[in-house]
Amino acid sequence: MTDVDTRDPAFTERYRAIAARDARFDGQFFTAVRTTGIYCRPSCPARTPKAENVSFYLTSAAAHEAGFRACKRCLPEAAPGTPAWDLRRDLAGRAMRLVADGVVDREGVSGLATRLGYSERQLHRLLVAELGAGPLALARAQRAQTARALLVGTSLRLADVAFAAGFGSIRQFNDTVAEVFGTTPSDLRARAAARRPARRAGAGQAPGDGPREAVRISLTLPVREPFDARGVVEFLAVRAIPGVEAADVGPDLRYARTVLLPHGPGAFDVRVPRTGSGRVELDLELADLADAPVAVARVRRLLDLDADPVAVDDALAADPVLAPSVAAVPGIRVPGAVDPAELLVRAVVGQQISVAAARTHLTRLAHGAGRPYVSAIPGLDRLFPAPHEIAAPAGEAGTAAQAYLRLPARILGTVVAAARDLAEGSLTLSVGDDPDDLRRRLVARPGIGPWTAGYVALRVLGDPDVLMDGDVALLAGARTLGLVPADVPRPHQFKELARRGAAWAPWRSYAAMHLWRSA
Repeated sequence: MTDVDTRDPAFTERYRAIAARDARFDGQFFTAVRTTGIYCRPSCPARTPKAENVSFYLTSAAAHEAGFRACKRCLPEAAPGTPAWDLRRDLAGRAMRLVADGVVDREGVSGLATRLGYSERQLHRLLVAELGAGPLALARAQRAQTARALLVGTSLRLADVAFAAGFGSIRQFNDTVAEVFGTTPSDLRARAAARRPARRAGAGQAPGDGPREAVRISLTLPVREPFDARGVVEFLAVRAIPGVEAADVGPDLRYARTVLLPHGPGAFDVRVPRTGSGRVELDLELADLADAPVAVARVRRLLDLDADPVAVDDALAADPVLAPSVAAVPGIRVPGAVDPAELLVRAVVGQQISVAAARTHLTRLAHGAGRPYVSAIPGLDRLFPAPHEIAAPAGEAGTAAQAYLRLPARILGTVVAAARDLAEGSLTLSVGDDPDDLRRRLVARPGIGPWTAGYVALRVLGDPDVLMDGDVALLAGARTLGLVPADVPRPHQFKELARRGAAWAPWRSYAAMHLWRSA
């Protein structure tokens, strides 16, 4: 929280943002007004409150804990997520990523504390001091956000919404909605229906109605603009494994894939409207409604929907060599990952070979070792194999990896060892990992170098400040843009790229996307 102090530069900046109703800051902080008892997003169209009546909070959970309820006019819970949780490498950032992935709902506060390496008491004290709310309050706010999205975006029964959002009872669901939004679930749904234009139904399908007795729901995800949707879909499309993924980079952008969620297998289908209206349309196909918030969080991370594109573009455009690329491709994104273990396997397979070659190898592995999946989404028919399936015996060939991946023995050994350790739990990867610790653990393993460790940090953690050491495609893009001299030995070119890249911190991952695009 930021108390009233107009001498505080952070307060002054935020107050100017709400006075200008600047949508760029939506989701980055919340404005609470003591005279009304409500909190808003920065772009709320209501009259700007007096500075002495305003407090700022980094999370909606902190505003809830302080006794404020959400504004019915601007719906702050519908804002894009906070980019700081990827930018920050501290406990708060790591905890917020895990809370969004549903760890508190699945494993409790004790599970969250164990993953972060703290006692429950320490974790609560540190998060309250840093964010104004403890783990339970943060998870409760996450459930409220999910409930709002399902209430206004689907026709699921209220009881199903409560279950899908992670509430333990209908009463808890009703009480939370009333406390946070100042209304009942049915009234919240009715008001949203009256405001929005007509669109496809977005209905939930009861178990038993569709393939695999799946539950299907449709949602609209907010995104900060500018949004280089074409760039992120093209990045995923060229790496897409047939059957596991499907993509369309024509006039209508689409990306779909299967995914293993905590309660079972599922799939999603993302479409981006041509109008660039600050939203993404999402269809989910779930084995269990309880996986809805996790699936949404993973899709948001995959598409980097919570990035701050204006801050990134402003910083990178300060380099006169990068400025033309930023102007040509505003709002560039860094694609994430829906499964950390899968991403590690894909990264190891892709070491020192082309994207097309890696896709060929991984397609054989997926079709040989992956489980079939019956989906109503076109183009999807199987799951990417889990670590235990990759390391499973496969006759005389040894393991499934050795049977289907035609790679040098050294790389095969790295894949099998990583898959086996992931399956046994001696190697863990999650969105809550510390980036430096993750790199150290990976580089310590035989066959994994700094490039692979950096790529995993970039895609799994959403680390915004990675410039992969030794990446020849990055170097090619840097030469194309004139960032490094082409007439000196390659080692000197890499050193020069690292030197130039220091000025792009903390957004070197986004600069890397511009270089890859130029290559």
